[in-house]
Amino acid sequence: MNDIRRTILWVIFGFSMVLLWDKWQLHNGKSATFFPGSAPAATAKADAAAPVGTPAGQASVPTSGASPSAAVPVSAAPAAPRERFEVVTDVLRLSFDSEGGSLVRAELLQHADLAGDKKNFVLLDESSQRVYVAQTGLIGAATLPNHKTVMAVQPGPRALTDGTDALSVRFESPDLGGVKLVKTWTVRRGAYDIAVKHEVINTGAAAVEPKLYLQLVRDGNKPAGESSFYSTFTGPAVYTQDKKYQKVDFKEIEDNKADFAKEASDGYVAMVQHYFASAWLLPEGARREFFMRKVDANLYSAGMIAPLDAIAPGASKVQESRLFIGPQVETQLESLAPGLELVKDYGWLTILSKPLYWLLDQLHKVLGNWGWAIVALVLLLKIAFYWLNAKAYASMAKMKAINPKITEMRERYKDKPQQMQQEMMRIYREEKVNPMGGCFPIMVQIPVFIALYWVLLSSVEMRNAPWIGWVHDLSAPDPFFILPVLMTLSTLLQTALNPAPPDPMQAKMMWFMPLIFSVMFFFFPAGLVLYWLTNNILSIAQQWIINTRMGVPPQFNLPKFK
Repeated sequence: MNDIRRTILWVIFGFSMVLLWDKWQLHNGKSATFFPGSAPAATAKADAAAPVGTPAGQASVPTSGASPSAAVPVSAAPAAPRERFEVVTDVLRLSFDSEGGSLVRAELLQHADLAGDKKNFVLLDESSQRVYVAQTGLIGAATLPNHKTVMAVQPGPRALTDGTDALSVRFESPDLGGVKLVKTWTVRRGAYDIAVKHEVINTGAAAVEPKLYLQLVRDGNKPAGESSFYSTFTGPAVYTQDKKYQKVDFKEIEDNKADFAKEASDGYVAMVQHYFASAWLLPEGARREFFMRKVDANLYSAGMIAPLDAIAPGASKVQESRLFIGPQVETQLESLAPGLELVKDYGWLTILSKPLYWLLDQLHKVLGNWGWAIVALVLLLKIAFYWLNAKAYASMAKMKAINPKITEMRERYKDKPQQMQQEMMRIYREEKVNPMGGCFPIMVQIPVFIALYWVLLSSVEMRNAPWIGWVHDLSAPDPFFILPVLMTLSTLLQTALNPAPPDPMQAKMMWFMPLIFSVMFFFFPAGLVLYWLTNNILSIAQQWIINTRMGVPPQFNLPKFK
């Protein structure tokens, strides 16, 4: 039965890999291959600015009081040429477009592009290769200022200087339909959230009741450089206190099967990718309607519509909002808005992952190195599960001690399977051995270590974080494959320390499976491989100690392939 226990564990492990593979397929929307073909190119710049819900370059003019499903109108041809300019803080370099007063590029100055250490990471962009922009405007009448309206830009400073903690950029639209929109972006030192104030001025002779939309528009491509060996989510998400965090695949939007909260007085809408996110935030209590739709062949939008109260002639209405653009640093996200930290997606193991991340963060504060913090965290987990592991290894040691009896008995009754089972159960009763005793303690720990896997995979702190020597980035594969080789050798050593299954086919599988699965670790981030390697080494040490204490000296059962 010792071989049955190992077979069950391999089945669990293999089934987990199948689930991970299937998840990878779902996220990529393709058939299962190790190296999927490149995604379709992003649409052109002109298409990126196309109104929501209409074909690129075409206009749609809804009636007054249009619902969230109505298309955003396109204004008449601009009377003045568009202007683009940069605003620089200590953490962001932003590019604004006077057409709509939109944010069309966001460069994160404290995060390097993994494709080249000398380049900063660019999250938002509008180019021939990709589209990812933040837009706002008004709907509710045939002609209102929106993200296609060319606006006047107020002169002012474009970079934070010493002694200055904030600066503002002000856009003012022309009078359209008796309404003028003044949009003010305010950036702050050290902040990834940008205050965006919309002032709607009624310049006409009748009351108006417009609606403000805030949207994120991006192509449906995976981020450049995404690994094919593990999957992370890319796409829009909605959060409300009632419905909680809801991710939506681009494919679901395309098929009109997107399921998310449509109205609330709290929450946010976000665009999520590995390590980074953007999100529109409104004040708590403000009414909002969420929308997601396909704009063009490979272009999608997600956003909120905030209904504004009736504005009398000559009066104005101000709507405050914020746009977050930055890394998924959990502690920072928690301080910005309720539930915003959930864009750092741990999946169904969030309840375990969040305390593990907290503990990892505390260890980093003490040790000052994320690599050593990973090693320390795995060590603490092994200590916490010491007695469970001790029971598992003790059961394995007992099984190893009686394995010669089992092997001899199987040989004697190889032609009598029923008697073989009866004799096997008799040996287990006499020796007081539970053949499944080593399985349950290990299974209890599986969710914890899977949760830790997602913590390490999702934490942006691992990007460009060095460990020792040759490991300069824990989020990238080991450049010299030293950690994956050590990981493979440690796995093979674990296999050698276990008693060889009597069945020759199972004996071969016990050696082939670690080799097969170890191949993936050559492409995994170094931080993940370090975690698995540390866990393997500590497990080997504990198994060695327990076997020695129980009088079952460790033996190396080398493979016999004939």
